[in-house]
Amino acid sequence: MNENTVGTHTIDEIILIISEVLQLSDRVRQRMTAETQLLGAVPEFDSMAVVSVITALEEHYGFVIDDDEVEASTFETVGSLVDFVNGKLL
Repeated sequence: MNENTVGTHTIDEIILIISEVLQLSDRVRQRMTAETQLLGAVPEFDSMAVVSVITALEEHYGFVIDDDEVEASTFETVGSLVDFVNGKLL
């Protein structure tokens, strides 16, 4: 797989994970892009949601996210979360 394919699959997977954790409607999920703001912009995306997203990512991708890796900037946008996950997958 080339890098673009991995990125495309990853963003779609992460959007799906976020929408499942936050129980967002299909309509909202379909409008999400890499630029979609998360932390501070989506009311449902609070500290408990961050923990739930981390757990879902760990289960889905089979990696561990250490406490010292978690920064607010990681959850700023869908794209920043995708970048973080892609970094973990390398």
